[in-house]
Amino acid sequence: RALNAPLDLLIVRKVGAPGNPELAVAAIVDGDPGEVVLNREIVETYGLDDDTLRVLIAKERPELERRRAAYRGNTRAISIAGRTVVIVDDGAATGTTMKIAIRALKRRSPKEIVVAIPVSPQETVGELSREADHVVCLRQPGQFRALSHHYLQFPQVTDAEVVAAVGEVVQARLGRPVRNGQRAANPGLDAATKSMPRTTREK
Repeated sequence: RALNAPLDLLIVRKVGAPGNPELAVAAIVDGDPGEVVLNREIVETYGLDDDTLRVLIAKERPELERRRAAYRGNTRAISIAGRTVVIVDDGAATGTTMKIAIRALKRRSPKEIVVAIPVSPQETVGELSREADHVVCLRQPGQFRALSHHYLQFPQVTDAEVVAAVGEVVQARLGRPVRNGQRAANPGLDAATKSMPRTTREK
């Protein structure tokens, strides 16, 4: 709102390494078309062949598709060609998912990519600076633990909350601002939230 800029979602689903699901060997990035971005260093470390990668990726596709249907419904992603893109997240611990997001967006020909995060380790900020055009990070503590240690409250964001936020943006695009305290209606998405599990954070 402060930037008077459009807001969109980039849905990224991490593909975990065998026996270590928190370590991303790849990620599936939603889009038109969607794409898979490999973390080649991790792939080589684990000695993963193409068949193994296909199996790992196939396991994660249904969740990506579920989230796309829930979060987007029939709305299309905003074209970023020739535009400045600001990628926002609640922090970056290892930065793996953020790096994959940056690499995926670069293929869509933006003018420049800016990463905006409130907190991240100094090492991770340095790595992100080599991927993006600019990185804005408010805090870079020397001793970094989990992201949750840098928040007074760090609750999981539910799918329903994401859908509500997206719905508010959709209504604003249509010139129907939502009043304070009023939940934005998002036709085609509300039904998808009735039996949704809570989302998990993937950094």
